[in-house]
Amino acid sequence: MSKRCVLVVGAGDATGGAIAKRFAREGLIACVARRNGDKLAPLVTDIEQTGGRAIAFGCDARLEDNVTKMVQTIEANTGTIEVAVHNIGANVRFDITETTERVYRKVWEMTALTAFLMGREVARVMLPRKRGTIIFTGATASVRGGAGFAAFAGAKHAKRALAQSMARELGPKGIHVAHSIVDGPIDTAFIRNNFADLVATRPADGLLSPDDIAESYVHIHKQSRSAWTHELDMRPWVETW
Repeated sequence: MSKRCVLVVGAGDATGGAIAKRFAREGLIACVARRNGDKLAPLVTDIEQTGGRAIAFGCDARLEDNVTKMVQTIEANTGTIEVAVHNIGANVRFDITETTERVYRKVWEMTALTAFLMGREVARVMLPRKRGTIIFTGATASVRGGAGFAAFAGAKHAKRALAQSMARELGPKGIHVAHSIVDGPIDTAFIRNNFADLVATRPADGLLSPDDIAESYVHIHKQSRSAWTHELDMRPWVETW
């Protein structure tokens, strides 16, 4: 099958959507997924209006059957998954004594379990072809736990470890696995609405641009395998780190 696809799990209104749009401009069919597939209609329309092709999937990525069926459906009916991006996170803050078992489990499921299920399923279809790119979106919490973020940091650390293990196993078999550390606030409606004071102190390019993040993801996919990047960190030039 000659048609190539990018699968973006966690294709929201900001970073995930920007990644899907950017790969669509490269000629890949954007297969975009989130729990409520109906919310993807504007993204699909945007991609199609600029000459691309996109297909929305309502998928609860915490459920094995959902992920397996989605990957099989894409491969059977749409094209080969050349790139898969896991962009789900669950950034919540609770003091450790206020972190319930339900909160910890839910954050782990949304961040780590979904990454494993997507990664495993796309690896299964990429391995026979001996090619493909799998990118996991991380955060500051992937490498450094912060006060109040025990659940989030634990889940993000697990996701990074998954990416490392997969890179070592799959790299020699032709599959490029990369982990990105997005270190800083992303320019989204959520950040602008909830952290107005922070936004007011920064220059126009002082927030991470979803479009620029997407550009880096395309660069990762295009890298020669003689110099693959496993981990890439991105932050605004004004970020303190």
